[in-house]
Amino acid sequence: MRVSLESKRVWAMKMCIGVGIFLLGTLSNGWAQSDQIRDLPIQPLAHAKVYLMAGDYRRAVEACQENIDRNPSVEAYVYLAYVYEAIDGYLGSLAKQEDYVKVEQLALNLTARDILDLIDPPNVMPRMAQELIHEGIRQQFDVTAAMANRLSRTRTDELWAQQTRWRALKPDSWWTGTPDEWQW
Repeated sequence: MRVSLESKRVWAMKMCIGVGIFLLGTLSNGWAQSDQIRDLPIQPLAHAKVYLMAGDYRRAVEACQENIDRNPSVEAYVYLAYVYEAIDGYLGSLAKQEDYVKVEQLALNLTARDILDLIDPPNVMPRMAQELIHEGIRQQFDVTAAMANRLSRTRTDELWAQQTRWRALKPDSWWTGTPDEWQW
């Protein structure tokens, strides 16, 4: 049986179209996956570490809260509790130095969020701000630490031992960073 030249062309076109569709599907799937990888944002903890170094404690808290949303774990809750402790440590160092201008700046950092704050700042007397921040931080720390303990008291204790060593190594600036073991 002899196949006509026209039949061969139709068959070749069908094969080319089929291979083209297969390749297009395969490549577009690969492109979608590579786009997904490229669009992944930097981990919130990497941001939190920079925010701690800059003294931008509001954003450090927000980054740790985002980390809990993405990766709920004992570590995530302990990291947030640590940021609360860092704020309190920084506040304590300012009170010790009686640097109430920086206490007021800390209060503004924790409360100012919008462009409206530029023309209507949330002013708070520095000594009152110190007490308000301290009490609020202690409450949030207690709640967050309790959540971590509910997940694993053993792991929480390990992480707190690491931060205790970190604090001992850097008694005058521990609140500007995190323990090396945490690798944020």
